[in-house]
Amino acid sequence: MRNFFFFEKMLTPSIITFVYWLLLVSTVILGLSTMFSGYQGFTAGTFFMGLLYIAGGIVGARIWCELLIVIFKINEALQDLRQKKT
Repeated sequence: MRNFFFFEKMLTPSIITFVYWLLLVSTVILGLSTMFSGYQGFTAGTFFMGLLYIAGGIVGARIWCELLIVIFKINEALQDLRQKKT
């Protein structure tokens, strides 16, 4: 608890992991709904558009979450350097 109250341990990286999984699930749902919805029904165009949404969403979510995690890793490395200095 001490680490939590004095901000020695970050809470946000675990939240980012949860957000990443939410983004993956929502991306797959969006892609599947794109594939099987619309006035034309199931066509090759909507199928490939859904696959494109799924692939792009997964890659985009991964890149965004990795960039956020890198910021926290940089913070941890800087804190380690500061502790070694003193």
